[in-house]
Amino acid sequence: MKNIAKTASQIFTGAAAFCTLFAGKVMALSVREGIDAVKTEEMPADLMGKNGVFTEVTHTILFAVGAISVIMLIVGGLRYALSAGDSKKVTDAKNTILYALIGLVIAILSYAIVDFVLGIIS
Repeated sequence: MKNIAKTASQIFTGAAAFCTLFAGKVMALSVREGIDAVKTEEMPADLMGKNGVFTEVTHTILFAVGAISVIMLIVGGLRYALSAGDSKKVTDAKNTILYALIGLVIAILSYAIVDFVLGIIS
């Protein structure tokens, strides 16, 4: 009985994933049509796409987040080196390094996700 439930769950999950991917492609087409429908003369020619305004803004923000994460990683390393064996300072430094690495990973993944979504839309 457990095998049947597990198999049914896997089939349902696979079907839902397929529908989500298909719906994403359909919605991307409708988003593109919507952007083209509301475009005016004053609007920048390339709002979306490789060199679009939206792409440049998101890349700049993600670059800033990544730079701040690297700076905090360096700060954490310095705090760790200067802790002089104090367990509280060592713990604080390790937490700074951990959170800086998490921020860096999030920034990299966000960059990849934004590029993927913009590639589908444009």
